[in-house]
This record gives sequence, structure tokens and C-alpha cells, in this order.
Amino acid sequence: MRVLIVAATEFEVGGLRAEGGSQNQESRIKNQDIEFLITGVGMVATAFALGKHLATHQYDLVINLGIAGSFERNIALGEVVEVVEDSLSELGAEDDDTFLTIDSMGFGESIFRSSANLSDFGKFNLKRVEAVTVNTVHGHLHSIQKITNRLQPKLESMEGAAFFYACKQTGVPCLQIRAVSNYVEKRNRDAWQIGLAIKNLNSFAVEFLRNVLR
Repeated sequence: MRVLIVAATEFEVGGLRAEGGSQNQESRIKNQDIEFLITGVGMVATAFALGKHLATHQYDLVINLGIAGSFERNIALGEVVEVVEDSLSELGAEDDDTFLTIDSMGFGESIFRSSANLSDFGKFNLKRVEAVTVNTVHGHLHSIQKITNRLQPKLESMEGAAFFYACKQTGVPCLQIRAVSNYVEKRNRDAWQIGLAIKNLNSFAVEFLRNVLR
């Protein structure tokens, strides 16, 4: 099985790269056929880099790994989840206080879903959640309330829906796995747990790939 790991930044998958080994390091993920693509942060960078790459490469599975903010306090900081639906929440138009999605205007689509499931590969006990993909992460109580009322998302990231979009256009099976680094609230960097989120994300990815590629 050929697997492509997609991440916005190198440090989000550094632990997985170490486990996967290199030409000079024995791999601890056996029978591997794993490649990495670091796209850069944001939906534009992700869609372009992944679309370009998939135009000339074929894979059995593409996995987006990254961190995310959670709107839900019942998802613990550091918890790893499976994103099964993701929306380009800002793609549309304002009509006074009403937001018109690009779908409702007939110009395209803004909601994308994974085309594979963790359950296809074994018994993995992760929450399945819906997310939004944004250009500006939320940090103001008014805007947080507006997006919560409109879409009731569980997570937000800056790449997820663009990842799903590129995979859909190229017809490749895909998963999105994220670990929660912070809650979506008035910006409070002191409360973030980025290190814990990345550690747990990479630990899960290693376990998953060992199961899939054994």
C-alpha cells in the first residue's frame, strides 16, 4: 500500500518521520511505502501543493495530519480525532446579517467529506467530528458565536477542507486526522498544548501505519 502523509508544517509530523526511518536509519514501521508532502499553512497552499503532487503521483491512501482548535470542551486538549466532514466556512457572500454559501448561490460546493474511514483499517477508537476550514482562526467571542450558531463545528483548521477538495478532484481515498492543541476562544496562547497535541498525533499515526502496513 502506498501512503502519502500530508501536513502543513514539518514539525507536525517530525515524530512520524523519525519512526519511519530513512536511508541511514532502520525503520520501525515495517514494510513501509510512505511519502511525505509538506504543503505550507493555509487552504491555498494546501490545495495547490497537493493538487500538483497528485497530478503526477498515485497512492492507495492519502492522510492529512495536523493540529486544530476545538469549539467543544468535551474534546480534551491533546485528543486525537477523525475529521469526517469539513467546510469552507467563509466561501460565500454576506446578505446583511445572512450568510449565503457558495452552494446556495449555485456556484460550487463548500462541504467535503473523507472518502475513507479509520474503521476500514481496524478498530481505532477516535471521535468522528465535523470541522470548518478558515483563513482567519477565531479569537473573538462575537465571531465564535456566529460560526457556532451557523454550522455547529467541532474543530477548526486552516487546511482540512482544501485537503478533502484536492483528494476528491483526483479520486484518491483520504483521511483527515487531527489533534486538539487549543480551544477556540479569545486568543490565549498560554493555555495552548501544541507539544502534547503533536506528540499524541504522531503516536497515533505510527500505530495506525504499523497496523495498515504490516
